[in-house]
Amino acid sequence: MQATIQVVQVASAAVIIFFVLLQVRGTGLGRNASSASFTRRGLEKTIFKGTFLVAFIFLLSSFIALFIK
Repeated sequence: MQATIQVVQVASAAVIIFFVLLQVRGTGLGRNASSASFTRRGLEKTIFKGTFLVAFIFLLSSFIALFIK
């Protein structure tokens, strides 16, 4: 069971890194006033939501790993 959780953690960490690197740059603190109503659409929205989903899976597997010995 512990080996399975470790595999899930490593795989989800790799996917998080991949998704973060795929996201569009320049959408953070460097926004100007003209881009205040920025909305994500299409693939960018899917990657953004997928990042949160995979991060949740990573956190959940980490908490489960704390209690499995």
